[in-house]
Amino acid sequence: MDFRAPFVIAVCVLLGACQSAPGPGASAAPAAAGVVAPETWVRTELCLDLAPFEAEGLGLAAAEGDWREFLDAEVTPRFPGGFVVLDGYGQRRETAGGDIERVRSRVLVIMRPDTPASLASIEAIRAAYLARTGAKTVPTTDMPVSPPRF
Repeated sequence: MDFRAPFVIAVCVLLGACQSAPGPGASAAPAAAGVVAPETWVRTELCLDLAPFEAEGLGLAAAEGDWREFLDAEVTPRFPGGFVVLDGYGQRRETAGGDIERVRSRVLVIMRPDTPASLASIEAIRAAYLARTGAKTVPTTDMPVSPPRF
């Protein structure tokens, strides 16, 4: 019995609440002569259940290896500039009155320009995760953010 999804979703919501969006009119201000207007950026968080990576009897090391393989094959090529992975733990209930399931998870955080290409990359990661794991869903949130500073 595992209970991860509601907690993972709650973590995603709390992380989102800690991120501030650009102020009013931040992207609406006209660009000065010769100055490029700032890009619009999005912080995307994907809540990924680790249970599908945990093969029966193979233990945590096998799950971690499969997880890293997923990142290397699906996430890194789409966002080679980087991303953050946060450990998560939560719970979910599949049906009302059903058993609570505890779930180890990862929250994948990607700061990306708000473009159709970067959104397509997010959707490709979600589709790859669903196909690889047989999971039913990938809770995902998008929040407008200021462009990253390096």
